[in-house]
Amino acid sequence: MKTTIRSLAAMLCMVLLTPLASAQVAAQAKILKLHNIFSSDMVLQRGKPIKIWGWGKPGDEVSVKLGTDTATAVVAKAAPVNVFGQSEAYAGKGRWEVTLPEREASAEPQTLTVNSGTEKVELSNIVVGDVWVMHGQSNMAFPLQSTNGRTLAAQANIPNLRLFSISTNEQASLQDDILPDAVTTGGWVVSSPETAAEFSGIGYVFGSNVQRSVGIPIGLIKVARGGASIESMVPLHKFDEDPLTKRYADHVKARMAAFDPEAEADRIWEAEKARAKRLKQPEPERPDPKNLRSWNVPGKSPSDMASVHNGYFGVFKGYNIKGVLFHQGYNNTIGDNCRPKRYRKLMELMVEGWREDFNDPNLAVGIIGFCADGGQMQNGENFEERSIDTGPYIRESQRLGLAEAAGTGPAVFIPGYDVQAPGLHPNKKREHGWRAARWALSEVYEVKGFDWKSVNLVSAEPKDDMMVLTFDGRVLPDDGEKIPRGFSIAGEDGKFYMAHARFQAWEKKDARQQANRTIQVWSPLVEKPVAVRYAWGNCPIGNLKCNGDQDIPLASFRTDDWDLPEEEDPAVKPISREIDKERKDDAKARLEYRRTEEAKRAVEILERLKTLGQPK
Repeated sequence: MKTTIRSLAAMLCMVLLTPLASAQVAAQAKILKLHNIFSSDMVLQRGKPIKIWGWGKPGDEVSVKLGTDTATAVVAKAAPVNVFGQSEAYAGKGRWEVTLPEREASAEPQTLTVNSGTEKVELSNIVVGDVWVMHGQSNMAFPLQSTNGRTLAAQANIPNLRLFSISTNEQASLQDDILPDAVTTGGWVVSSPETAAEFSGIGYVFGSNVQRSVGIPIGLIKVARGGASIESMVPLHKFDEDPLTKRYADHVKARMAAFDPEAEADRIWEAEKARAKRLKQPEPERPDPKNLRSWNVPGKSPSDMASVHNGYFGVFKGYNIKGVLFHQGYNNTIGDNCRPKRYRKLMELMVEGWREDFNDPNLAVGIIGFCADGGQMQNGENFEERSIDTGPYIRESQRLGLAEAAGTGPAVFIPGYDVQAPGLHPNKKREHGWRAARWALSEVYEVKGFDWKSVNLVSAEPKDDMMVLTFDGRVLPDDGEKIPRGFSIAGEDGKFYMAHARFQAWEKKDARQQANRTIQVWSPLVEKPVAVRYAWGNCPIGNLKCNGDQDIPLASFRTDDWDLPEEEDPAVKPISREIDKERKDDAKARLEYRRTEEAKRAVEILERLKTLGQPK
């Protein structure tokens, strides 16, 4: 009887312990982990060593196999892993990393197998080609289905175009892995009508055209954050390299040190309670101080230093890439971050930081300039008032900052001011994606039949009552007219007025070589001109295209060095209300003066016409 009881007890114990044992096995099975940038359907960068890394049990050996290539590593000792809110998932784990030989492009599906002890991770349908990162603000994130390229989604069954998307993961410190919930595609996905519709419109148009033209697998990683300023997209270590950006970084660090999440939660709560009372709604709960909206947390706001880089682009450095496309909206033209001088240096540091992070001075970089902001288009009735917009100063900083960045890789600034549509998020994204693809196919891939030839200003010289501009290529109006439009001119007083312009005439023997390379600019309101600006406004008139190519607008430019009156102290507003009012009042006065003088001249011309043909 005792034997029977003991047997029953043993059996009961086994039954009770089996779930526990299974749970332990399941827990053990989760020790081996790959970085979240790796998944089935991914594209690995061709022509560069392939780095694979993750976490596992300290001291264990990890073996990695991709096709016939193998490599092993020993897991390092346990160390903290910085992934916001995920510390328990990485507790007790150490990091491991292997490097596999570089490969040529191949669309033949490969399997990646990672083994450690009894654990195994297997990823399938992996191809080798080129990986491009789509970076920037909401205009880069804008989905294909919401753009003028939405009909392209129906043609998006492209097996060798793969997509990966990160969203809402700005962080105050550099993350070691991507927050799982931030991978909005769930991992790498193959392009299809469904997956492409949700992906970046600019990114899809770019990637699909490159893939179809080059024929190799193309991977696109979208790391765009709506409302982000360039300050948030620069790697943290770069800020100390320049006095202007270091001053800003020190300001942010001081704000971070002084921040009290409890007090901030109370402040938000009081405001929300007051609003609820006013609207006769139930009183809201107090916000969790540990989970405040990122905009309210210094260092974590997408307007603050390195926050987007920390949780988006910087998280997967080591995963080799071919290049980056960057397109930002208007966040840096408004508010505290509207500082063109600082922006120019940050653009330079950001591009250098990418090339350093991915250990590739040849990294290709395309900067798509600000589109028109959807506001009132510049015209003869508002020209001077719309010429004091901040947007063109930032466009200039984008172009010059890119040119000053260290590195030898292909780089281009692609003007976008001519792509005009209503709203801060214009739906015209197809044009930007196509222009970027044309540049890449011409300058990165050197595909015959795709040319990208921009034109630059060579000289600007005063001659009598006009300025004479010379370019290193032909510039042609895009509206079927022969008149260049979009110029303004100023004398020593710095007061710009809308200007007349014409192409310089040449003798027949020189016409073929020199035609459309020299423009004369003048205004009867400026007797001794010294400076000219072109396409200088958020939504400028400028109608010139490089070599007559509809895809390559002549970049906005100025010949003066009269900068925006920018305050360099980050604790002070960039432009004071007093100075802002002075600028607006002055622009209004110039506009009224020009229109009055034009009206007078119109009357004079009419009077002269009346006298024509009359007997003396």
